[in-house]
Amino acid sequence: MAEEKRHTAAPADDTGNPIRKETGIAHFFAAARYSLQGFLRLYEESAFRHELLAFAAGFVLFWLVGASFGEIVTYAVLMLLLFAVEALNTAIEELVDRVSPEISTVGRNAKDLGSFAVFCLILVNGIFAATVVFF
Repeated sequence: MAEEKRHTAAPADDTGNPIRKETGIAHFFAAARYSLQGFLRLYEESAFRHELLAFAAGFVLFWLVGASFGEIVTYAVLMLLLFAVEALNTAIEELVDRVSPEISTVGRNAKDLGSFAVFCLILVNGIFAATVVFF
């Protein structure tokens, strides 16, 4: 039995143009550009802007109470983790809205779960900040 060779079309963007993968150092710069675009998209979300303000306020507060270097680094890592989960939550929301624009239980559950993940990290950050400031 002869084996058929399958031809698959190269991935295309929204305009139908093939997507060209960057390699080498160009890949590094492309990835940086994509990350910046993601940051700018996330900045459109008011929740993220509030989190950025909390990030800055936390640094000021930690400086005022004389937090240790380790506490400040831990706070920065926790906040970056919060930003990452916020980005993933926003991505989930965008995908749900694109794939299933009508209201559905599955879509609502996906959005609620993403929101809960963000809430958990906000809670962790708040508990950590309170521990540093008050204890």
